[in-house]
Amino acid sequence: MFADWLTYVVLGMTAGSPLASSVNFFIYDSIKVTALLAIIVFFVGIIRTFITPQKVKLWVGGRTEGVGNVLAALLGIPTPFCSCSAVPLFIGFVESGVPLGITFSFLIASPLINEIAVAMLFALFGWQIAVLYIVSGLIIAIVAGIIIGRLHLENQVEDFVYKCKMYDNPDKPMTWRDRLDFATGESKSITLKVLPYILIGIAIGAIIHGYAPADFLVNIAGPDNPLAVPIAVLIGIPLYSNAAGMLPIMQVLTSKGMAIGTALAFMMAVVGLSLPEMIILRRVIKIKLIAIFVGILFVAITLTGLLFNAILG
Repeated sequence: MFADWLTYVVLGMTAGSPLASSVNFFIYDSIKVTALLAIIVFFVGIIRTFITPQKVKLWVGGRTEGVGNVLAALLGIPTPFCSCSAVPLFIGFVESGVPLGITFSFLIASPLINEIAVAMLFALFGWQIAVLYIVSGLIIAIVAGIIIGRLHLENQVEDFVYKCKMYDNPDKPMTWRDRLDFATGESKSITLKVLPYILIGIAIGAIIHGYAPADFLVNIAGPDNPLAVPIAVLIGIPLYSNAAGMLPIMQVLTSKGMAIGTALAFMMAVVGLSLPEMIILRRVIKIKLIAIFVGILFVAITLTGLLFNAILG
């Protein structure tokens, strides 16, 4: 194995030492996760040529409560918008007449359960975890959107949003050559964009892998600690990363004894409930709606983590 050869032969480290274990883990996972991400993003790029923001707004506009929330959450999976896209996306939905609750179902699902995270969860943890993650994320997005819609909080949206007129360029027809070129460009640009997060995540995971005592993590965040999940969610809120950067950390935490539900709840909080995203959304919605949004997601993610721990043990 290349990682073993580089760690123990080229670098001459002693097998079994904490430092050697950390370095070996970092080299192996850096290569594996980066290659996996580049391949996944390429195929995701092809899918994204068929699902554009304009089509999403067309499909969810005019839908009734429930049906619209389900459809918006489902459409959020193959359209992985990040926090920086939240403001223009929110304005575009509201300006198009999409109900507030349906808009939030999409905004929650899009970063939380994007297909890159699902594919990497499948590769790193197996299909059962990936499916449970998709189902729980969809339920959170749908229920949260319905609750926000029924609270009639339209007055908590900044007034200028309703006055905006955002004109979208019409979708241009694409040949398969265009789609492949787009996917190749997406694979290169997105992989390079998230690579620092991946390497930071793997580095943190490598340190935990080599140095963190397993007993400490089991005692603090193991399945028998009833406060482990809400604590993990609270810790995750101030942080910011994408799912690709969080998965290596999550992999190490679970290997050290952290319950899978606790680790998933932590990742969900970082990806879908981050403080930077709330700061960005404050430009278009008022404090009261942000507080309700955060409160609903905090409860939903905590319950999801507890349910995962109960099911998976």
